[in-house]
Amino acid sequence: MSGMLILQPAVALMVWTMVMWAWMYATRLPAMQKAKVDPDSLARDPDTSLDRMLPREVQWKAHNYSHLHEAPTLFYAVTIILAYAGHGEGINVTLAWAYVGLRVIHSIVQATVNRVAVRFVLFALSSLVLAALIVRAAVVVFGLADQTGA
Repeated sequence: MSGMLILQPAVALMVWTMVMWAWMYATRLPAMQKAKVDPDSLARDPDTSLDRMLPREVQWKAHNYSHLHEAPTLFYAVTIILAYAGHGEGINVTLAWAYVGLRVIHSIVQATVNRVAVRFVLFALSSLVLAALIVRAAVVVFGLADQTGA
């Protein structure tokens, strides 16, 4: 099927999201045990937060896991649209891989050293790449591209 290469970076980001999920629980569960956190009390008390109870380095992984469910949702949608339209190759797949690479680097920075200035640059760059993919999808969907797959 033509244009399906763009689904590879989408699946790669899904795999990375699950890596972050595993890393989050591998650090969070032992930290919760060490801090003697009662999960039921967390559910009953809206003022209780793991951010106040666990080391920040542990929570950084959880924060990043949450972030991987925000802007990447647009990424998944745009890759499916481009694949369906037969435009999931060439520059579009290159942009998609760039987006995934930037998000993975962003995750590593946030989960380890959490330097906000570095994270901001990575997030801004990934957002620009995502915007380019969205514009390219809009051109295809609204019929502004030629029919050669450009």
